[in-house]
Amino acid sequence: MRLGVVIVQTRPWDRLAQDFRWAEEVGYDAAYVYDHLTHFTAVGGWLGDGFETLTAAATVTSRIELGPLVASATLHSPVALARRAATVQDVSGGRLVLGLGSGARTCAGADRGASPTPKEMFERLADVVEGLEAVWAGASEWQGRSLSFTGVETLPLPPGAEPPYLLLAAHGPKALELTARYADGWNTYGGPTSTTLEPETFWATLRQQAGRLDDACERVGRDPATLRRSLLLGFGTIRPTESVAAYQDAIGRAQELGFEELVVWGPNETPDRFSSRAEVHAEVLAGR
Repeated sequence: MRLGVVIVQTRPWDRLAQDFRWAEEVGYDAAYVYDHLTHFTAVGGWLGDGFETLTAAATVTSRIELGPLVASATLHSPVALARRAATVQDVSGGRLVLGLGSGARTCAGADRGASPTPKEMFERLADVVEGLEAVWAGASEWQGRSLSFTGVETLPLPPGAEPPYLLLAAHGPKALELTARYADGWNTYGGPTSTTLEPETFWATLRQQAGRLDDACERVGRDPATLRRSLLLGFGTIRPTESVAAYQDAIGRAQELGFEELVVWGPNETPDRFSSRAEVHAEVLAGR
């Protein structure tokens, strides 16, 4: 089981740098950041840019994978996102995990005063994913449903670099099929309706989601075993970092459902719902 940690960029860089070094030293496989302009877990506080934070984190670490969990399609277009991602991929020496999802309407509002419908948000996500594929393939122009690009004269990646690992966040049937068709990995936190579920109902919901992903893979002719599965825990009633026992139980439950990565919040995040002690993380990772 891979273990990842969310390090929310709500602290000045000199402190965040220590957090990323700690995550690598304690043994985490990946460290993730937010990609939001505004977020309910950071109300009234600072929230730094996700991709610039990842680029800086790449310079103070050497092993740990780095990525947004997840990049918000409502804020990005294919060429610009590919350029940001390729820069982190280059600086980190190939350690970027490009998490990508639809994002939040609140960010669309903060960015451009928009309030897209769920249908519009999915269509934009699909365009960003398919547009990224075109960018990585070296296309100079491409036309999607609502996004397009033309006249691209630069390389999509530095010489010798590979496209980053693509981790798509998906919960509904269309997004799961998009994941089955294009992604290297799948991430879920259970979905918006899962945050108030009692633990047993939550785990049952995840089992159903995983089954729907298997079905989507079958529809597109893909072996489900080729898609790595990642679970983000902490938003809902299950708080894995409250204790060593809770963390180890969450790892076991996730493994039973076929997840290969579990992601939790780090010990230095300010919202009470994510608070934990560094010793809990250290003991769990030492026992792997």
